Amino acid sequence: MVNFNAPKLKLYSANNIDSLTQFKQLPAEDQNALKIVAQVLPFRVNNYVVENLIDWNNVPNDPIFQLTFMQKNLLKPDQFSSMAAAMNKDFMPTSDIQAVASRIRLDLNPHPDGQLSSNVPLMDCEPVPGIQHKYKETVLIFPKQGQQCHAYCTYCFRWPQFMPDADLKFATDESKKFQKYLLEHKEVTDVLITGGDPMTMSAAILATYIDPLLGPGFEHIQNIRIGTKSLSYWPYKFVTDHDADQTLAIFERVTNANKHMAIMAHFTHIKELEPEIVKVAIDRIRGTGAQIRTQSPLIKNINDDAKMWENMWNKHVRLGMIPYYMFIERETGANHYFKIPLARAFEIYHQAIQNVSGLARTARGPVMSSHPGKVSIEGTATINGQKVFILNFLQGRKSEWTKTPFIAKFDENATWVTDLKPAFDTKFFFQP
Repeated sequence: MVNFNAPKLKLYSANNIDSLTQFKQLPAEDQNALKIVAQVLPFRVNNYVVENLIDWNNVPNDPIFQLTFMQKNLLKPDQFSSMAAAMNKDFMPTSDIQAVASRIRLDLNPHPDGQLSSNVPLMDCEPVPGIQHKYKETVLIFPKQGQQCHAYCTYCFRWPQFMPDADLKFATDESKKFQKYLLEHKEVTDVLITGGDPMTMSAAILATYIDPLLGPGFEHIQNIRIGTKSLSYWPYKFVTDHDADQTLAIFERVTNANKHMAIMAHFTHIKELEPEIVKVAIDRIRGTGAQIRTQSPLIKNINDDAKMWENMWNKHVRLGMIPYYMFIERETGANHYFKIPLARAFEIYHQAIQNVSGLARTARGPVMSSHPGKVSIEGTATINGQKVFILNFLQGRKSEWTKTPFIAKFDENATWVTDLKPAFDTKFFFQP
């Protein structure tokens, strides 16, 4: 194994970003804009990203800079002006500034597609803290200790998890009520531990969530997944961190229990694969018997380039990872800055997927995680003289919807399934 020094994680937020040399070299207007936007949306970056992933000679166009550093246009002009005015007022109480920020957040659709209203299950007539159960076979768990990340993505659809508004957060409580819920729901085969990023937790805490699922009563749990961007933002977690070996031992315990361990790795750009430490981390994870599947949304200003996706998917395969999803950016947060029309999204996916081998064509997309389910754009066609989108459910809120195609009128400006109209009927089959 290549020897690496064990660096100390250093985090930068709006409160201490002035201590970062590279930030101080940005134009004063850009520095000020970051601090204004960071009152509304979460900002955090670490020393690994700053030193290894950003080309500071290509700022602000560098994709990783766009991915992690706030831009003025992440807020709409009226939102930015309101926030800037509040911060510029003399003797403005902190509580009043936070009130302005909270009002803007509520305008940013903090929980799209029924996450609060439709995905939270009940047990004993009460919501189960910190879980979502949208699809019959899969439960999402949000450990309270893992509701942060090594760095924050500017596009993140879970941005409310990192904000002070408590009523916008998902997190488990001390009761571990989710375990009782899983014991009572034998239809669940998959558990996805998500966040935030569960890999910000220590190995000891992570074990308290995973080890019980390996014991009696949980035989129906076949697959344990962890959604993480740590391979991109802090690969030392699996190599040189003080509990790296203990973390990998947890993965081994899962595979030794004849269950499948899946790391759902978020790679937004091929630049995140360049540091040698990433390859070492991937090899160490795969050595436990765990598999790594890769996914990312398609994001304007960051990765809206077919050649980049082609190269990234090919590299994922070479490194032993499985390309899994190309998502469409959800209608939340700074969606207006990052969204890409569905027609263009399919064009990028199609150009990329046709130039990779079958080993990389496991990447499904472009996919919308919408209220009724995961909707894939399969292509376009002309039927009876009308240009249409052909769509399909990869998963449905109702299981019988899965793999059911439907047809929508072609709309070059549509960016989400709710923008689409049925081509040959008054409504889609899944609409009430």
